[in-house]
Parts: sequence; structure tokens; C-alpha cells
Amino acid sequence: MAGIAHIPWYATVFRGDQFEVALREIAPVALRYGATDYEVMRSNDDRYRFFQFSHFEDKADWERYWYGPEFIDWRADYSSWYQVPLVYSFFNRVIAGALEPNGNSAAI
Repeated sequence: MAGIAHIPWYATVFRGDQFEVALREIAPVALRYGATDYEVMRSNDDRYRFFQFSHFEDKADWERYWYGPEFIDWRADYSSWYQVPLVYSFFNRVIAGALEPNGNSAAI
């Protein structure tokens, strides 16, 4: 079943801008592990708060990404740049919607 992995990152003090760059490095790697898309968001109210989302058809693909060599190395390189504990969540998509370019809505 398709699902969404959510990682709530919180950057350490004075590392917000640098951590954003680091997330830009690791988030696209999810596509190599079967993600259909990914997204990283940064809070406007708290510039140290980030949310990373990756959409996978299978949770096993998410786990291959999370425990894969790229993410392991990335976490080792940037471990002092974010607060721990770090607890990710995996959600099943129930319903989603979007506007098509012509302005009509479509269910996803």
C-alpha cells in the first residue's frame, strides 16, 4: 500500500541555513529507492524546523532508503546539525486532491 514517510527535523542553533542545504542533498536520493516524489518544507515561524516527506508505494522501499548507505553516511556527516531523538512516521494515504492546470479539481 502506498504511503508517506515523514521526518520532523529540527536543526541545531545557527545551523538552519546550512541544514537546509544538507536536506537538499539527501531528499532527492529517495527517488533512487522507489519514491514517487519527495518534499522538504521549512517553517516560516521557526526557521530551525523542517519537515521531509517522501511518497513510496511500499514501506520496504522507504526502509531501504532510510537504512541505505547514502542516508547512513549523510546522518554521520550531519549528526550535530539536527536534534535527536529523531522519530520518523509512515502514513498510509487515505485521500488527496489537487487542482489541475485547467482549474478543475482531481482526486489522487
